[in-house]
Amino acid sequence: METNIIGILVTIVVYLVGMIAIGAVFSKKNRDVSDFYLGGRKLGPLVSAMSAEASDMSSWLLMGLPGVAYLCGIAEAGWTAIGLAAGTYLNWLFVARRLRLYSQKTNSITIPDFFADRYHDSSRVLTGVAALIILIFFVPYTASGFSACGKLFESLFGWDYHVAMIVAAVIIIAYTSLGGFLAASFTDLIQSIVMTTALVIVVCFGVSHAGGWDAVANNAKSLSDYLSMTVTRGVNADGTVSQVSYGFIPIVSTMAWGLGYFGMPHILLRFMAIEDDKKVKLSRRIASIWVVIAMGVAILIGIIGNQLSKNGTIETLTTSADSETVIIKIATVLSKVSIPAAIVAGLIFAGILACTMSTSDSQLLAASSSMSENILKGVFGIKLSQRASMIVARVVLIVIAVAGIILAWDRDSSVFRVVSFAWAGFGATFGPVMLTSLFWKRSNKYGAIAGLIVGGVMIFVWKFAVRPIGGAWDIYELLPAFICALIAIVAVSLATAPPAKEITEEFDAVSAELRS
Repeated sequence: METNIIGILVTIVVYLVGMIAIGAVFSKKNRDVSDFYLGGRKLGPLVSAMSAEASDMSSWLLMGLPGVAYLCGIAEAGWTAIGLAAGTYLNWLFVARRLRLYSQKTNSITIPDFFADRYHDSSRVLTGVAALIILIFFVPYTASGFSACGKLFESLFGWDYHVAMIVAAVIIIAYTSLGGFLAASFTDLIQSIVMTTALVIVVCFGVSHAGGWDAVANNAKSLSDYLSMTVTRGVNADGTVSQVSYGFIPIVSTMAWGLGYFGMPHILLRFMAIEDDKKVKLSRRIASIWVVIAMGVAILIGIIGNQLSKNGTIETLTTSADSETVIIKIATVLSKVSIPAAIVAGLIFAGILACTMSTSDSQLLAASSSMSENILKGVFGIKLSQRASMIVARVVLIVIAVAGIILAWDRDSSVFRVVSFAWAGFGATFGPVMLTSLFWKRSNKYGAIAGLIVGGVMIFVWKFAVRPIGGAWDIYELLPAFICALIAIVAVSLATAPPAKEITEEFDAVSAELRS
């Protein structure tokens, strides 16, 4: 084995062992399922902010976003980043503190629990529908993370993609099943630091080997419409470049990514777990600043990578799946400079793993809680002791991870595309219901159920039946599905009986506490 590969491997192994050690330490703090799934609501402002954003970004930050910028220019990547930055800020501004107070008042530990408790749904139909949605969309989301890990180890060590993916999945399962929410949140903080370090190192090294900032800028300017925010590029099968206008509809469609934040269970759970609701403002500032910087640097890596391909430092990447490995290609070149450089490159690869792991652990926990707490115990009424509940939680977590591995078996799947579909699914189902449950006193459980169902159905209808028509119909499925779900909530809530007095009084009590 080459010396540089040994240096990379050692760095990654140390990092992974550290993650598992954290899981083992926090396993002792899980006295019951509330601790396992919500950490006893003990997250400080820094951990809550960085845990929320690290679990949000996933492998999409270091692989998907640079890949889109490398291949297509900055239009799609740029408008996506703008939408996500706005969504991050608004989610922290409007949802975080209100959800924290409301979920504590209702004693809810999962998002489906909160919906059912908010509307006093004793039938648990709302719980069951919400939990089923989590399972449907989190399995492919988790699969995209496993796929990113497989591509990383395949590129680095020449491992078989499937073997590499399974090894990465086992590590993620190990520390998540051991330590639960607290382990996931604390490792997310560490992983956000590793991600940030990786981004900075790649940019500095990439610019130096690209010939400096002028060379990077001149190359980007020389590519027709590469820096345009109104034209996107694509590479055809024959190697030719096609250009498509990025007008008003595509821009609005792409910025609609920001709507997804209102419905992301793994992010919303961080809000519910905040220790002091008075410190949400500090968390909001930390999260918003980090997200803007991280996404801007990720897009820059794609632009730098394009110049590195032009001067022969890395190979030319012509497909979506290959372009998502641009940061891996740059780090591989760095690893060959010297042994210290190989260790630094190992840190970059650990950063890629961090992106994936910080999201996968949160998704596995959310999906596991949906099955064990919401479906088995909530819907079917299965009585379990605390010990049995912990065992079931961990078993379900493993089963869901296996399902993710099966879905990620195809190496050529695009991380960006898979994540975009799952993101749309949560944004269009949970997003409208979350907003109306927190801000509209007249909404009721029937409207919430209608919103979940209509949003979920419209995601598939628009994605596979309407959007392929093209033209004005080529809109990111999140936007039309979100609007349809919102209409359904309002229409059904107004057409049915208003919520009971105790429900509206609870709503008023939370509103009064927010004003105090």
